[in-house]
Amino acid sequence: MKEMNMEKNTSVMEFILMGLTDQPELQLPLFFLFLVNNIVTVVGNLILINLICLNSHLHTPMYFFLFNLSSIDLCYSFVCTPKLLMGFVSERNIISFTGCMTQLFFFCFFVNSECYVLTAMAYDRYVAICQPLLYMAIMSPRTFSLLIFGSYLMGFAGAMLHMGCMIRLIFCDSNIINHYMCDILPLLQLSCSSTYVNELVSSVVVGTILIASSLIIFISYTLIIFNISHMSSARGSSKAISTCGSHIITVGLFYGSGVLTYVRPSSAGSVGQGKFFSVFYTLVVPMLNPLIYSLRNKDVKLALKRALKRNTS
Repeated sequence: MKEMNMEKNTSVMEFILMGLTDQPELQLPLFFLFLVNNIVTVVGNLILINLICLNSHLHTPMYFFLFNLSSIDLCYSFVCTPKLLMGFVSERNIISFTGCMTQLFFFCFFVNSECYVLTAMAYDRYVAICQPLLYMAIMSPRTFSLLIFGSYLMGFAGAMLHMGCMIRLIFCDSNIINHYMCDILPLLQLSCSSTYVNELVSSVVVGTILIASSLIIFISYTLIIFNISHMSSARGSSKAISTCGSHIITVGLFYGSGVLTYVRPSSAGSVGQGKFFSVFYTLVVPMLNPLIYSLRNKDVKLALKRALKRNTS
């Protein structure tokens, strides 16, 4: 019934994804490059997920958040990458209308959820550094479970709003999407009906996420910096900074590439720039996250060494 309703609102039954580039000499090299990227992403996040599950000393709120971040990145890699890889080896990379809306939903769901999880991780670091004696009381299993549930719930609500508004549009002319996936802005450019509501909803949802998450992250790290500056022990301040370093790098990469993709002036080259920057938060960041957290974290490196010793013995 849902699929029949979609078909009533559009005469376009399938879309053609143009892909990342139309230069033939780059197709094969980029295919292998992003294939390796996908393999590293999947393997890296699976290793981190298994390490957190199998090591009892990693069963803390911080690693609980990291477990969910890796789970999101792992699922995220299967939303965009398959169609991107297919575009490099096929003449016409076709996706059905239903498939396009499904990809759009999961894309929005995982992106929104990751924003909220990163925000919750900033609050967790604030409590750990500024309220260390009360950390286990404040970040109780009930608290961090509610934070994660709220992150997924808000991500689901945002994705439903985007997809619901997109389904109501009429696509009756061109069906060629100038992108490697079904993203909001390229789809709006194809619609032959009014996109005012869609643009308004996108602005509200994206604006709410950016303002709320950025404000919480900024306040958390302002208080953390203030607390670190008043620490008498240099060792204590160094340890506090090291626990925040990985999160700051991840937030900078994820939010930086996201802002460059969507918050930019409208111009002829903006679509191409958008595709370039979207590669970072859809493909590069999910690959780098497990590397950032494993290489900069002593507990994760220790758990990895133990796992390798067990396997070799």
